[in-house]
Amino acid sequence: MNTNAKKLLIIGLVWPEPTSSAAGTRMIQLIDLFLSKGYQIIFASAASKSDFSYDFSETNLVEQQIKLNDESFNVFLKELNPDLVLFDRFMVEEQYGWRVQQECPNALRVLDTEDLHCLRNARQQSDKKKQVLDLFSDTAKREIASILRCDLSLIISEVEMDMLKTQFKIDASLIYYLPFLEKEITQQDIENWVSYEERADFVFIGNFLHEPNWNTVQFLKTKVWPVLRKRLPDASLNIFGSYASQKVLQLDNKNEKFLIKGRAVDAKETIAKHRILLAPIQFGAGVKGKFIDAMHVGTPSVTTSVGAEAMKGNLDWNGSIEDNLELFINEAVKLYLDKNAWQIARQNGVKIINERYSTKYFANQFINEVEKLVSNLSTHRQNNFFGQILNHHTAQSTKYMSLWIEEKNKR
Repeated sequence: MNTNAKKLLIIGLVWPEPTSSAAGTRMIQLIDLFLSKGYQIIFASAASKSDFSYDFSETNLVEQQIKLNDESFNVFLKELNPDLVLFDRFMVEEQYGWRVQQECPNALRVLDTEDLHCLRNARQQSDKKKQVLDLFSDTAKREIASILRCDLSLIISEVEMDMLKTQFKIDASLIYYLPFLEKEITQQDIENWVSYEERADFVFIGNFLHEPNWNTVQFLKTKVWPVLRKRLPDASLNIFGSYASQKVLQLDNKNEKFLIKGRAVDAKETIAKHRILLAPIQFGAGVKGKFIDAMHVGTPSVTTSVGAEAMKGNLDWNGSIEDNLELFINEAVKLYLDKNAWQIARQNGVKIINERYSTKYFANQFINEVEKLVSNLSTHRQNNFFGQILNHHTAQSTKYMSLWIEEKNKR
């Protein structure tokens, strides 16, 4: 291991599970990027590992189990003395940020938001209560405070970048647009795609612990599939996803050809066998990994404006975007039966991946930005005075709550 390499400490909410969620994929992409640039990475988490946690044994990454609300983390920080600390979502920054600030004041603090939780939650409440969207919730106050306390926050969606600047007045120097970092789709990849004739049925895939996915499955079951299956009686709808609880499994109905399949061993391989990815997502935020996977294997998708949000830029979607239920079903039928439209759709996906998500457009620029901030950290922080105020006051309140819990745990 290079002793002169910059040390990056990543504090994970969970141990990454790229086969379970797009959040896991995102974290592995970040880790791979920093490793490729010669960083020494220590990944720490207070969570327990699962059978699906990523295996880092073939990498140079060092794993560290830590305790929440425990002074041992301070000792660990002091000994490690990282150059950078990356927080996996704002809740992790709330829990550990003040300790990092106390023990490693000169470490660059980076927040990976994954998606804006306040936006996702606001949309969920708006959908549930049929009310006007209210962004300014307690979750928003916590998340925006976390962004202000950090030196840089990674934002996966251009829509969220714009919202942070216009709605929440966040200075552009504190946020950085970094989408999924994807390998380009080559001609060889396209030639290996499963053909139209070899495919059948519809598919939906998503982690069932993620509320927008569970809501989408219910919407498919009650609103979309009863009508769609009458139009296409030979087709099935196969639902895949990790962490399927009993409430999910009980939706399985072979007579209706609505089939709950559980976890997919390989998401791309699973999607590649189907003709259409069907995802009438009603609320959510960020960028949806299921569509990235579908584009990689040439599977067109039918979704909503929320589902496709911030993904295609000015390009054509790899399928259809439709919010009206009747038109959504019409588009699904058309795309399923019209081979020509289907082939055009999959080519649109190639353009989206190669022009908007190719690693070559983002990787080096991002690392350069990080290293520039490390070199000019004092000036950067002086320009973020609100962040200094929050670090002074919020850290004190969080700190003493954490210390109180720590003392309570000793009894």
